[in-house]
Amino acid sequence: MTRSLFAAPDFSRAWIAVWRRNYLVWRKLAAESVLGNIVEPLFYLLGFGLGMGTMIPEVDGVRYIAFLAGGTICYATMLSASFESLYSGFARMHVQRTWEGILNAPVSLEDVLLAEWVWAASKSLLSGVAVLLVAIALGLSQSWSMVMIVPLAFLIGLAFAGMGLVMTAFAKSFDFFMYWFTLFLTPQMLLSGVFYPIANMPGWLQAVSSALPLTHAIAIGRPLFLGQWPQAPLLHAAVLAAYGLAGFTLAVVLFRRRLLA
Repeated sequence: MTRSLFAAPDFSRAWIAVWRRNYLVWRKLAAESVLGNIVEPLFYLLGFGLGMGTMIPEVDGVRYIAFLAGGTICYATMLSASFESLYSGFARMHVQRTWEGILNAPVSLEDVLLAEWVWAASKSLLSGVAVLLVAIALGLSQSWSMVMIVPLAFLIGLAFAGMGLVMTAFAKSFDFFMYWFTLFLTPQMLLSGVFYPIANMPGWLQAVSSALPLTHAIAIGRPLFLGQWPQAPLLHAAVLAAYGLAGFTLAVVLFRRRLLA
């Protein structure tokens, strides 16, 4: 049993069909789904940007609302990937028993998990791009570099979807996810530089912030949005990739133990 739990995943092309199944179901309520994932980030962007922006004209040499927009795009992507891998993933696995039906076909658990991982990242990409388009419509950025936020949003989605699947593997009910949102996602929003520069925080909080994946996402996304080139982008991208791969790998082991043991 130990060997099967920790064996290397054996993927096949069947994961594409599972991903497509999730897409076709989502497409029926696409507008409502995207709107639901971007409303909260947009409230933060408009509420803080237009409200506090009158008291804080500039941050780091740019308008506060533009500074906020760069972080909000990354935050929206994080939120969407987390909701999809947690609530929607748990519903398909436990409530609707969709995974059980799929696993009766010649599809492995690894294929199902890979499809869920990539699907959550794909959906979060749409949410990030939606907030980006709103920011562009508000005239907050006109730089060509913001186009590179699109692949970044997918990478952010993979990072948080991988970790979200780990939580889903432990969950017994939807209520369990409140721990993840309260103890992990909310601190990310407050400590990763979404609303203010990390340099303004005490040294020990900056050290904590440097370990958070959203911090690395914003370190790439905000400069790109503002027409600047980020410092050490490959390092930040590698950290996001590491979080995603580590989370997904651990999720495979945990789901094997939960569903196949």
